[in-house]
Amino acid sequence: MYNNTRGTSPHDDYPRVDGDFIGTTDEIIQWAACKHGVDEDMVRAQMALESWWYQETGGDLTSNQSECHPDLRGGSEQCPESIGLGQVRFLYQGGAFEDSNATRSTAYNVDYTYDVWRYDGRLIWLNGVERGRQYAAGDALGCMGLWFAGRWYTSGATGYMDRFQGYIDVRIWESPGFLAG
Repeated sequence: MYNNTRGTSPHDDYPRVDGDFIGTTDEIIQWAACKHGVDEDMVRAQMALESWWYQETGGDLTSNQSECHPDLRGGSEQCPESIGLGQVRFLYQGGAFEDSNATRSTAYNVDYTYDVWRYDGRLIWLNGVERGRQYAAGDALGCMGLWFAGRWYTSGATGYMDRFQGYIDVRIWESPGFLAG
């Protein structure tokens, strides 16, 4: 269902993001990698780290229902702030949830993830906040850590980058039983 649902419209802040693709999870990953100029194995590994390639995966659980998309709220229980292959977070990326795009379309979720963490040097604000080193263009691994931690080369970001590297090293998406859970 999620892999066969296209995004409904381009994103207001990121007009290249449209999620206009359907296919298998791996085909969607390859499409997004090509579209955003990222190595497809990097995308495969990061999506495995984030969601084990399951669009319905929720993360960053909270009991504050207002921090979750309305479709993901569960009354008095905890709800996920993040959803999908890329774990797009409602609290920080609310626009991606217009028409429930980030929740219902795998292609939109991955498309949004890689347009946001671009490594072209536009995120100079990172040099004015807590960081482990100066932000600079061209550091895809640093952008990956930023996606997870919200900061550049902090301990949370580098820990995530290390886990990612482990997934790359063993090509986790090719391991027996990967898609079986």
